[in-house]
Amino acid sequence: MTRLRIAQIAPVATALPPSGSGSVELITWLLTEGLVRRGHDVTLFATGDTQTSARLAAVYPHGYWHDESMWPWELYEMLNLAAAVERASEFDVIHFQAAYYPMSLGFARLCPVPLLQTLHHSPSPEEVRLWARYPEAPFVAISREQARLLSGLNVFDTVLHGIDTDAFVFRETPGEYVLFLGRFTDGKGVLNAIDIARKADLRIILAAPEDDYYREKVAPLVDGEHVLYAGEVGHAQKVALLGGARALLYPVQAGEPFGLVLAEAMACGTPVAALDRGAVREVIDEGVTGRIFSNERSLREGLPAVFALDRRRVRDRAVERFGAMRMVDEYVGVYERLVHASRGTAQPQYLAGRRA
Repeated sequence: MTRLRIAQIAPVATALPPSGSGSVELITWLLTEGLVRRGHDVTLFATGDTQTSARLAAVYPHGYWHDESMWPWELYEMLNLAAAVERASEFDVIHFQAAYYPMSLGFARLCPVPLLQTLHHSPSPEEVRLWARYPEAPFVAISREQARLLSGLNVFDTVLHGIDTDAFVFRETPGEYVLFLGRFTDGKGVLNAIDIARKADLRIILAAPEDDYYREKVAPLVDGEHVLYAGEVGHAQKVALLGGARALLYPVQAGEPFGLVLAEAMACGTPVAALDRGAVREVIDEGVTGRIFSNERSLREGLPAVFALDRRRVRDRAVERFGAMRMVDEYVGVYERLVHASRGTAQPQYLAGRRA
């Protein structure tokens, strides 16, 4: 194995690993720690209160989620990115985790080593048209669905997210509730989940940070008996809620490029009942780790079949498919190919990767 010098650029919203929500931060931290375990020389550009086994490069002592004076947040993200690019000669590859958008594209033709982008949301056609000004800049998609949305850009490869499956406790016998875990937005389908649970005469627990959407649209439906609100949960409480649920409800209205909570639920042995949107079919093994439905009525009527799935088999399949080190090893393969391609050309930043 070639020992690579890798710069990981995390968002600087909060410390890594995040104490609450923060899927981009969590994935970045898991990838960084895994790369160190594999023997690579890793520098993590993150906040000063980050905990990591990599070499920490901290431009700021803490993140802007915790300090209202850190405004505008975009400038803080840009300067953190610039700090890595300024040290590019120390690295073989720089990997930018784009929590909001790939501002790293502006450095694509200035950076002397490969600068890789991982995007964590579903881009709009307008965004992709803008990013197409840098057609040579390499992206790694987090699903085939996201790669499809990035069509026309340099999608160098696709790597599904991984999780620390050891940190999720298997539970053979669940409690008497279903669970919704995710941000409170129309796109996440929390109101749909409540409606499904009520019509199926099931108790539902909601877990996510309180926001204006919750206060205006969700809170009036929380009765403390059939619809319960757990608030924003830390890891231990999240694992307990996931493991105790008969199923995770995922009636997502807007397609997502992955859906980390699906893998987390499965790692506890909890099957998923999901609508067929976005990358759902890439994450759920139909009839093994969950069921996929075309509409809310069929989802509600299909819940008994979801509850009947073998929870041990759900857990085993999640460990097989979504272990963090599988993700790490696939990214190492991407880095090695990028570095090899860059050293074989006169202009390393102009790479012809595999297009979506």
